[in-house]
Amino acid sequence: MKRKRVLTVLAAGLVVAVAAGLYWFQPWKLWVNETVQEALPMAQVTESAAPAPKKPTVVATGELIDHEHATSGAVRILRAEDGSLVLRLENLDTSNGPDLRVWLTDAPVLPGKDGWFVFDDGAHVSAGKLRGNKGSQNYPLPAGTDLARYSSVTIWCDRFDVSFGAAQLTKTV
Repeated sequence: MKRKRVLTVLAAGLVVAVAAGLYWFQPWKLWVNETVQEALPMAQVTESAAPAPKKPTVVATGELIDHEHATSGAVRILRAEDGSLVLRLENLDTSNGPDLRVWLTDAPVLPGKDGWFVFDDGAHVSAGKLRGNKGSQNYPLPAGTDLARYSSVTIWCDRFDVSFGAAQLTKTV
């Protein structure tokens, strides 16, 4: 009888451990892609006789490089006529994962494993959760974001504190 109780407790512990591991690592995301295709953000037109909205000005650009996961695509930071900033990921292709974020950071982009962990050491601004691991998407930056303070963008896994990929920004304006 004692042996049966021990086995029951061990089996229950194993079930809890497996459930916690599945929740934490979310391994099914390795096989599930989420594609998001958003148009270039445009100014809002409020009057029917108003001229066509202007395209936003590109103020910074960069190309994503691999870190923890194979990652490619372009990053552009756009300024709208009203002064608001949008971080745009174009043709993004990376792995899906748990708790992925888009961060604007002050860290340098280092190639290879040296660059995996540097982005949470300094200042960063979260543009929000990554909506899709493939496609083109827009992330409004918080009002008052000072682009002079930031030099890179990372796709950051907040669960495991690691960069999936990052881009060094080059200011264009």
